[in-house]
Amino acid sequence: MSDATDTSQDAVPGHLAGHITSRVGHNSGDLIEGETGPWEVIIGLEVHAQVVSESKLFSGASTEFGGEPNSHVSLVDAAMPGMLPVLNIEAVRQAVRTGLGLEAAINLRSVFDRKNYFYPDLPQGYQISQFSDPIVGEGRVTVDLEDRESFEVGIVRIHLEQDAGKSVHDRLPDRTYIDLNRSGVALMEIVSKPDIRSGAEAAAYLAKLRSILRYLGTCDGNMQEGSMRADVNVSVRRPGDKLGTRCEIKNVNSIRFVRQAVDYEARRQIEILEEGGAIDQETRLFDADRGETRSMRSKEEAHDYRYFPDPDLLPVELDQAFVDEIKASLPELPDAKAARFAAEFGLGEYDAGLLVAERETAEFYEAVVDADGAGRDPKTAANWITGDFFRRLNADDLEIADSPVSAEQLGGLIDLIADGTISGKIAKDVFDEMFDNGKDAGDIVEQKGLKQISDSGEIAAIVDQIIADNPDQADEYRSGNTKVAGWFTGQVMKATQGKANPQMVNQLLQEKLGG
Repeated sequence: MSDATDTSQDAVPGHLAGHITSRVGHNSGDLIEGETGPWEVIIGLEVHAQVVSESKLFSGASTEFGGEPNSHVSLVDAAMPGMLPVLNIEAVRQAVRTGLGLEAAINLRSVFDRKNYFYPDLPQGYQISQFSDPIVGEGRVTVDLEDRESFEVGIVRIHLEQDAGKSVHDRLPDRTYIDLNRSGVALMEIVSKPDIRSGAEAAAYLAKLRSILRYLGTCDGNMQEGSMRADVNVSVRRPGDKLGTRCEIKNVNSIRFVRQAVDYEARRQIEILEEGGAIDQETRLFDADRGETRSMRSKEEAHDYRYFPDPDLLPVELDQAFVDEIKASLPELPDAKAARFAAEFGLGEYDAGLLVAERETAEFYEAVVDADGAGRDPKTAANWITGDFFRRLNADDLEIADSPVSAEQLGGLIDLIADGTISGKIAKDVFDEMFDNGKDAGDIVEQKGLKQISDSGEIAAIVDQIIADNPDQADEYRSGNTKVAGWFTGQVMKATQGKANPQMVNQLLQEKLGG
């Protein structure tokens, strides 16, 4: 790190993000119809993403999740007198990496500030954050919706800050306990422009952002553990009017809850305005059990925090070479990978999007296609992964890393179908057994005698017998009711316990019934 010039555009402080507009051209589907006419919902997200790092932002204490209360706390985290913060360079590197992944401007000079407020789980009485000079400036995220349309969400800024501790209120009715394990953990606050217009769009944006962070390896995105959470700013207005008063819904820890919180809050504000009331600018919480937001406190303005540069920390000054080195190490990100899957493997947009949504899934897919240089049919592999494989993962509540069926094993199953050893129908039963016990497909097929019958003489004899035993159905077919062929196929498959080669069965039935 050395002296350098700030190359970014002017960054906008997070508290102003809800007052900037950039997205235009919404269609009527973005509007909510109220009792008195249409309303437009304006949404911006402030996402707090925990930096993947073994130690905290300003101390060497562990960031491991799930330790005993107050077991991952240094003297700095506990704000002991005389303790000075020392910046974790890995957190800086991860923030720059994130900015580059979001196509954002990197500020070669940034400043840490003190954000002053008082709460029991903030032992210093202030939070070290960044205000007017964040480490990352403006960027963007392209978001894909379920109907395959896409839209762009602008990023205002990303700044680094330390997390607070945790207040525990449910141990005793008259006491609050404090756990400082999270105190000082490095967070990236990713502030979006108010380019989002519905709960569905907010959920899609958060999912896409989490996917990018996971690809980059800068945040694990585990919302259940609190390593990613969102503050959701919501306001409503008549189409074309000036921006309305916004409310901030704090610490929403689920993509599904973000969607529900936006939908509820938009309706709540519309009802108040249509009844002649006014919206109070306030901070609200989302009650997941009731599916509603409720008031927490009046919203503070920036001057309430009395920001000023932290006197214990020098400005962060980066070499352009430092940024360039990080940029050169970036992985292939979801959009680029989806485009490559479409071009290289001939996949449709929908399948490619499913397969690249998580880095582990994309890597699993490529391993299935080319495990041991097999060069399997990419569309068949995609169908198996997005079909039966996802079905079993969801049913068993498993992550792909915990799958009992490896990419090599699934590839082996696909090989048995391709070479005619088993039929596609039998393959589904084999796959479920593979998932239940972890065995290879070949072993299951051998042990259970499931090999497909592809001997034309053997199948022809069975077809002849079934036709002879069912002359009325044969005459019906020959009279023009060709749908009866399906019934004959079912009888042959039943007689062979599903082992007959279906293509060969159909071909022989056509020949013999047609004669």
